[in-house]
Amino acid sequence: MKALRAIYTGYGVIVFGVLFLLSLPFLAIPMYFPSQHKITGIVNRWWARLLFFFIAIPISIEYRTRLDKRKTYIFCPNHFSYLDIPTVGLVRHNSIFVGKTGIERIPLFGYMYGRLHITVDRKRLKSRYESLKRSMAAIDEGKNLVIFPEGGIVSEKEPVMAKFKDGAFRIAIEKQIAIVPVTIPYNWIILPPDRFLLRWHKLKVIFHEPVETTGMTLSDVETLKLRLFTIIDQELKRHIA
Repeated sequence: MKALRAIYTGYGVIVFGVLFLLSLPFLAIPMYFPSQHKITGIVNRWWARLLFFFIAIPISIEYRTRLDKRKTYIFCPNHFSYLDIPTVGLVRHNSIFVGKTGIERIPLFGYMYGRLHITVDRKRLKSRYESLKRSMAAIDEGKNLVIFPEGGIVSEKEPVMAKFKDGAFRIAIEKQIAIVPVTIPYNWIILPPDRFLLRWHKLKVIFHEPVETTGMTLSDVETLKLRLFTIIDQELKRHIA
């Protein structure tokens, strides 16, 4: 069984790489012409759909409400697997990611990621400050953000979430925009964080109703964090029970 999963994983890596190379000419447009940033979300969506199609993972996308195409949102998913990134890429709103600087070290892919998305070294105060500034500027440019509020794959026991960081919530309150909680219940089964071996299982992603921040101040960060955590946590428990 482990040998079959290793073969399946190798096939999945090849599919990912081939799709990335095919996508690169299209991603080059927003890389060098930032005003065309919406292309990033479109390419991400097709890349993700084709990835899951070719590795035969059935996907179920559930929206608990219709999101306003005219509004800008911050999407905050739980994070237990490397598959979470392409999974959130399925969102209908064209979005960019805020992620760790380590991604930039991946040959070619890291260069693309650093040009199109926002990276942060959470160990460095200056880097955290710069990422906050860039994220707020991205909001002003009409970009939707995807921020994993746990700060990466840091949970000690999936599917139990780690404590949320402040960043996404500070940005949402500063810009008075809504946060969309996102629950991804099964990716830790499909691709566990501690064993890079694919397992066939259905994939599900749930986009909850937006949580508005209108009228909130930075003193409400903890309350907002708790609300988002509770929404995602309760949904995880319903699917894993």
